[in-house]
Order: sequence, then structure tokens, then C-alpha cells
Amino acid sequence: MRHLLLDIEGTTTSISFVYDVLFPYAAKRLPTFIAERWNEPTVAAACALVRADATADEQRLAPPDAVLAVLRRQMAGDVKAKGLKTLQGLVWQEGYESGAVLGHLYSDVPLALNRWRAAGVPVAIYSSGSILAQQLLFRHSVAGDLTPLLAGHYDTTSGTKREAASYRAIATAWHVAPQDILFATDQPAEAEAARAAGCRAVILMRPGNAALPAHLPFAVHADFSAL
Repeated sequence: MRHLLLDIEGTTTSISFVYDVLFPYAAKRLPTFIAERWNEPTVAAACALVRADATADEQRLAPPDAVLAVLRRQMAGDVKAKGLKTLQGLVWQEGYESGAVLGHLYSDVPLALNRWRAAGVPVAIYSSGSILAQQLLFRHSVAGDLTPLLAGHYDTTSGTKREAASYRAIATAWHVAPQDILFATDQPAEAEAARAAGCRAVILMRPGNAALPAHLPFAVHADFSAL
């Protein structure tokens, strides 16, 4: 193992933290956040991306209302849309920096990150959450700022996590061969895509994760202690 690539949900962080803490926080805060910061360039650009995804009925609404209508629909369907992810990341940044939110990590994660750093193993994150959201979680985690232990962050701008091309793109950006990357995830379909790209992969079975199919062609671990 020369380079380690980690998923977040169900791998470093509980799925319940994402769905029971982060998503509700963003849903509650977004209307006020957009109203207060509508004219800021970063927020305006993200809102323009959101409006581009509007249905015909949503397009008939006034701009702020149209954005909120699209956001509610996308959040209800857990849509991986760039505009939504950007706005969620900005709202979470506000929450993390104010101390209202702390990033959940399983207890073995900080220990593993420090162990890998001591062993000279570069570790990067690949998640469907935006790079900003990833950085915020690890910077404002329950274990303190762990970002110095991470070599990089990748999100869906590198491609979706169930496509082999995404992992090849990450390998290229990381300047390593795919076969030198071990990807850790809770999703067998993502592990399959990584393997199709030439990477190695393992599955994490954390508390609260969905049951796994029988006879998986990947090693399954309860935590990072064996990696």
C-alpha cells in the first residue's frame, strides 16, 4: 500500500452524522443564508447553478424562491448537484467555524491517520461531498484539526464514485499509478469501480452501515486497525 484513498460516509464518519446533523442543519439555515448573502459572488454563482437545474414550474418563481424550490427538491432526493453541494458547503462552513457543528469521526480514524503519516503513507479523501465540506469536517472534527494529516481531497469534479474513469482521474491528479492506490469505502459498487480502474479496494462495515451482499470479492474490515 503506497497511497490510501478514503471515502467519508460510512467509512471515516457515520452515515447518521451526515443525514441527521449536516443535512438538517443546511436545510434549516439555507433560506436565511441565501437571503443574507444573495449578492456575494460565490453565493450568486452557486445559486445560478441551482437555477439551471430548475423545472419549468420552478423557473416561473422569483429568483430566490426558485433557488429554494430547487434546493428543497434536490435535498429531498439526495441529488449530487454542484450548486447544491456548494451552498451546503458554505452553510456548513459557517456552522463549523461558529462551533455549532463538529465533524464526527470514528474513534480509530485519528489514530490511523497518525499511524499512516508516521509510516510515510499519503492519505487522501474522495467523497461526493464538496472539497470544502471535506476540509471543514476534518478541520473542525471531534479530534481537532486533522487536515495536516491529509495529502489531498477529491470530489465529484473528478467524476462520480461508481465510474472507473473517476479513479483513473484521481490517480493522474495524484501523480501515482492506479495500482498503487488502496481505496477504502462502505459501498461495494464504488469498490468495483476502483478495481476496474486498476486500484485495490477494501470495504468498511461500520455500525449503522447497510448490510453487505454475501461473497464479496473484497476484504471487509470493521475499522482501520488492519490497514
